[in-house]
Amino acid sequence: MHDFCPEALCCRPEDLTRALSIHTRKITDSCRDSDCIEDLRVYLTRESQNALDGAAGAKIRCAELLHTAIEVSPVAFSRNQFFIDLTFYYRIIADAAVGSCRPAGLCGLALFSKRAVLCGENTEVHIFSSDDNNRCHDLTSLPTAVVEVLDPIVLSSRLGGSCGPDHGGFQIPECVRCAFDDELVVSGERQRLYVTLGQFSIIRLERDAQLIVPVLDYAIPTKECRDDPGCAEDPCDVFSRIPFPADSFTPAVCPGDSGPCDSCRGS
Repeated sequence: MHDFCPEALCCRPEDLTRALSIHTRKITDSCRDSDCIEDLRVYLTRESQNALDGAAGAKIRCAELLHTAIEVSPVAFSRNQFFIDLTFYYRIIADAAVGSCRPAGLCGLALFSKRAVLCGENTEVHIFSSDDNNRCHDLTSLPTAVVEVLDPIVLSSRLGGSCGPDHGGFQIPECVRCAFDDELVVSGERQRLYVTLGQFSIIRLERDAQLIVPVLDYAIPTKECRDDPGCAEDPCDVFSRIPFPADSFTPAVCPGDSGPCDSCRGS
């Protein structure tokens, strides 16, 4: 924060004449992970599976994170610890080599589940809100889990037989199901596609909190409203604000080359 607004942090104590009580979320605990997910099975659509069954090989083109399902539950006999169960849903795009024809496009779903344990600062208060007047019970006292995750990196892929176990009992959220224009094949295939992904994520637990913060002044926007969002700045105006790159016009000295004064000392 101090790198972006140092003038706000260098205020004088006499300027802090007011204070506000605010409602926000406090981060109680957080962690980060670098997961290498090996041999993740890809559940292809019906058309894609038919193409893969007759293919000699396949190559992953990209992997996209579609959705993350999050569940929070308390750890038994531990007052402040909570389980965060995560399920990541990926859309896998690949190409299958079928004879001498051009590669056939493949599309499928991959799932990865993991668990983390974080401190959530347990509370026994009952929470009610006027936004939920139609509910006959109080809001949950569990902390809120937030996950920040990047699209995965494709590390490798391979084809395998269908001798492994079938996992057709998993639930697919509607938002994930709508990302595919055909049903997914979970059993009965001749070949299976497996992918190894690398994923970076940050997981945190948050709780509602009331804080008193010092106030310098109320924030007033400095940017003027515009009614033409597609209109870009004048390129010449942008160019005029770029400092002249004088260093780029200075010839670089060769490594080991002596300066002009050094070369004159021996004469």
